[in-house]
Amino acid sequence: MVRAGLELLDEKGLEALSTRAVADRLGVRMNTVLWHVKTKARMLELMADAVLGEIPFDGLPAAADLRARELVRRYRRALLAHRDGAALVVGTYAAEPHHLRLAETLVAALLDSGLDEREAAWTTWTVIYFTLGLTQEQQAAEHQPLDGRLADAVSRTTHPALHRVLDHLSPRHLRRPRRVRPGRDPRRAVSGTVQDVCAGSVTGPPERVLRNCRAGSP
Repeated sequence: MVRAGLELLDEKGLEALSTRAVADRLGVRMNTVLWHVKTKARMLELMADAVLGEIPFDGLPAAADLRARELVRRYRRALLAHRDGAALVVGTYAAEPHHLRLAETLVAALLDSGLDEREAAWTTWTVIYFTLGLTQEQQAAEHQPLDGRLADAVSRTTHPALHRVLDHLSPRHLRRPRRVRPGRDPRRAVSGTVQDVCAGSVTGPPERVLRNCRAGSP
């Protein structure tokens, strides 16, 4: 049932997904689907956990900072493997086995890198939701390309600040972030996780994001 839901997701997107559509896919009555999953929300939770179940945990780097960064890269790749994968996961809050395995492994890596419990917890929130949000935007743009609409809308006189940085908001100008060498300050290495999330699609000082998160509520 979850597999059928993921197949529909890949073919038609999240908006077309329903318990009735899954039932039609399987050739059964909708009540049969509901008997197993009870509600559409529960079906989406199971599907989201199945997406995270595709994350491989073998061959992770031994160094804790590099392990954390690689985990987030694999997390993003799992989201991108399915149409609207990020939108599916962000719409659920599932304490399911694959979600918990990712969280456990990432938090353990952050603790091993030298962060204390509070920093490890809040950094996990920051990196996970940053990845979800950015990946969701990327996947939405694939089906609704901007086609230069931002550049057309920004005026030098009305939006002088945006006009100054407009080139840097264009995907063709984004740079691949520099690698962080093992043995460096773990806080800078963990901050690099945010910058590495899109494997070349993120620039700027992620340290500021993490510092602001630690100063307030997660």
